[in-house]
Amino acid sequence: MYKEFFGLKESPFNVNPDPRYLYLTRQTQEAFACLTYGIQAKKGFILLTGEVGTGKTTLLNRLLDWLPTQRAHTAFIFNPRLSVTQLLDFMMTDFGIPCESKLKSQVLLRLNQWLLERYKAGEPAVLIIDEAQNLSHQVLEEIRLLTNLETSTEKLLQIVLAGQPELEVKLAQPQLRQLRQRITLRSKTLPLSLEETGGYIQERLRIAGATDNGIFSPEAIEAIHRLARGIPRVTNLLCEHSLINSFVEQHKSVQRQTVEEVAKEFQLEESPSAGAQAAALKHNGESAPLVQSLLQNLSNLIERLGHQDPEIEPPTERKP
Repeated sequence: MYKEFFGLKESPFNVNPDPRYLYLTRQTQEAFACLTYGIQAKKGFILLTGEVGTGKTTLLNRLLDWLPTQRAHTAFIFNPRLSVTQLLDFMMTDFGIPCESKLKSQVLLRLNQWLLERYKAGEPAVLIIDEAQNLSHQVLEEIRLLTNLETSTEKLLQIVLAGQPELEVKLAQPQLRQLRQRITLRSKTLPLSLEETGGYIQERLRIAGATDNGIFSPEAIEAIHRLARGIPRVTNLLCEHSLINSFVEQHKSVQRQTVEEVAKEFQLEESPSAGAQAAALKHNGESAPLVQSLLQNLSNLIERLGHQDPEIEPPTERKP
């Protein structure tokens, strides 16, 4: 609708994770380098985490574009709400491994045989799981056991777990400590800075065919960064609808007011500043540090009691 008006060949701010539009900030470059190095060095487990909308899936799609250049075989699981049996079935199908039996033991034997064949042929096998924060403990434990498929020197299967920060919280639980200890590399995607937001918008416009660098005014870019808080997905939403509204109004340049109107329409409220939060805390009373101290002391006491030998009974009160 607005593409011809702004001299674009395609829509630059679609929310689908198109790897062509991956904007390589320093953090994104480091995350991608971590993933590629971990796979090439056969590190086994690699963790990718990041807040919602910061480009994890786009980064994974770029990785999937790169892996065939390494003669790698891939299985990509994008819906992790699976049982152990469903996970194995999905993985075997995506790898293209035929297996007549549905018995777990036979599936694992066939998988091990296939991985050894790929190892001898110099063809890496990579399992990528997106939205991994939704994996159950049972499935995570099964994934850990898959790393036992190895030679005396190398892991036969490389596994990339990608998810929201909740994944790190889940992996920190004591029952998953064996899996946590096997994660050899960790990488993150982060929100964009103001400068990166400007570069992100201009790069997407360039890829979409724009020749005019002034489609978004500097004030509009500042408003987009402020309202999107550096989250690429929200940035795309604001940019897309700001272009539509500017086209309707026949404005060749997107202005700050248009961005703020779109944000209001989508109920994108600004987060309170650190100063405002501090003021609110002070307004609620000066005793907050004391309360925090008391809570910490209580936590320490509970922890010490938890470490006491359960077989030692506390002394009973003597009766006079």
